[in-house]
Amino acid sequence: MRRLRRCVGFLLLLATAPPAARALDPGVRQLIVSIAPSWDSAQGQLQLFERDTNTASGNSAWRAASAPWPVLYGKNGLAWGRGVLGYGDTEPGRHKQERDGRAPAGVFKIGTIYTYDAALPAGASYPLFHTVTAADAWGDDPKWPAIYNRFVTIPDPANPPPWFEKAKMRHGDFAYRWLVEIRHNADPAPVVGEGSAIFFHIRRGETRPTSGCTTMAEPNLVQLIRWLRADARPHYALLPRAEYDTKWRAWGLPDPAAFGTTAPR
Repeated sequence: MRRLRRCVGFLLLLATAPPAARALDPGVRQLIVSIAPSWDSAQGQLQLFERDTNTASGNSAWRAASAPWPVLYGKNGLAWGRGVLGYGDTEPGRHKQERDGRAPAGVFKIGTIYTYDAALPAGASYPLFHTVTAADAWGDDPKWPAIYNRFVTIPDPANPPPWFEKAKMRHGDFAYRWLVEIRHNADPAPVVGEGSAIFFHIRRGETRPTSGCTTMAEPNLVQLIRWLRADARPHYALLPRAEYDTKWRAWGLPDPAAFGTTAPR
């Protein structure tokens, strides 16, 4: 009986244990990679990588699809985020919290592109995009858990709910012309207080960090948008250098030696 209880306990532990990190699914064929110098860095570099459909999962399969360019993170650096399960969410150390001024580290799916424009830039073919209206909002206040870290549209902008003014997405702000959703704390559902509204967007200055997003010059962001293909299941990997050097093989990320190289013409 004692042995049976031990077996049952072991099986329950396996059933409830968080998934271990493994190499990225071979179906992920576009990867946005950003490496920060340290956990407390507000600046780093970002580069686009891709691999062929018929290539088995492996680090050597990745090839540079762009030159690297500078990006900005949270004003306080990075903290582990909640992205693809097993890629940062169960790591020891500091984890992303609302208003901590840190960008989430880990591996994340790319979601919808939100824009003030009626269409994506010429040459872009990414189907998941939405033109932001005066009725659209993104919940970023833990006091309103029903909409926390969710895109919502209200029925009547002339008679908005009390949370709308702070959460509305249409500001006429140049930095938000293009918002590429980084699916942090989104799947399977948001956890209130663990970070919200994480996007790629246009930087406000060459050295001005963010509250948690990853920002860049507009031409670089437009290049990223034109490159995205939904069928390639694009993901974003953001890590401090020391973590990247430790995890890239197990996580199936590009060889660090390839980061910083120029894409072949």
